[in-house]
Amino acid sequence: MDKPFVFITRKIPNELIEPLKAVANVEMWDKEDEAVPHELLCEKAKHAHALLTMLSDRIDSELLTQAPHLKLVANLAVGFDNIDVEAATERGIIVSNTPDVLSDTTADLTFGLLMSVARRLVEAAGYVKENQWKSWSPFLLAGRDVHHKTLGIVGMGKIGETLGKRATGFDMEILYHNRSRNLQAEKKLNAVYCELNELLERSDFVVCLTPLTDETKHLFNASAFEQMKTTAIFINASRGAVVDEQALLHAVQSGEIAGAGLDVFDQEPISASHPLLQLPNVVALPHIGSASIETRTEMISLCVKNIKAVLTNESPITIVNKEAFAKKS
Repeated sequence: MDKPFVFITRKIPNELIEPLKAVANVEMWDKEDEAVPHELLCEKAKHAHALLTMLSDRIDSELLTQAPHLKLVANLAVGFDNIDVEAATERGIIVSNTPDVLSDTTADLTFGLLMSVARRLVEAAGYVKENQWKSWSPFLLAGRDVHHKTLGIVGMGKIGETLGKRATGFDMEILYHNRSRNLQAEKKLNAVYCELNELLERSDFVVCLTPLTDETKHLFNASAFEQMKTTAIFINASRGAVVDEQALLHAVQSGEIAGAGLDVFDQEPISASHPLLQLPNVVALPHIGSASIETRTEMISLCVKNIKAVLTNESPITIVNKEAFAKKS
């Protein structure tokens, strides 16, 4: 009997997918920094029993309809807005993700991004490398303090809670807004739940960690930035489409807010000519929130375990759509 077929949409180290080869025929896209063309992905999906996908891969209803053997889409991310989960569930296709294993790493990056904007670290490093440093002066590249300031977290899930833990070391007041109260965060971090408007008005740093949904698309629009302090800094480490980038551009250019740190964008990769990237008080990163060697290795390992489990009729570790798994049971 032929082994099931697994297609992986990015080149990853062979040793990490070795466990799959015992139960499946595995094929991998041969480029590490280039997305597999959607047409090719659709073609491979027609024969696949499982897909290991990246958040940049579009797994839409059209693809799923043409994949009669597909049992699982294992997404190498916490978020799964790139997948039509409803269409997958209707077809009994399980969707898995990689929660929890990246919370610490993403929180580290997010807090580092916050500090980079506040203390103008990227700008200052360029200042030295470009041989502009001629003398010391009291306000040379002076930034803003982080300690004892107010941090507003929009999206108090695992990553938000972990970010809040780091903020306590800086004696920050923590406000949060979430679709439901996080009583654990309130108890552990002394975090205070408030409505979004209040959070925007009071926070010195507003950090967006909310997932992308129909309700959160362009949550941060012109009105949101108008409510923020002129000294406030905005950080986005969730999904680009949560922010109206034109509104953000105007807010930074006009001085409505003091700056921004962005790890995600509406269109990725963002062009170097994008107006946001021309501003010295905007720090832009290439969506590297969970990009440590240790964490990415663990994320891949979790995807592999989920695929192997489904192909051997066992329960995957992390399931987005439990209804689909129930259909299989």
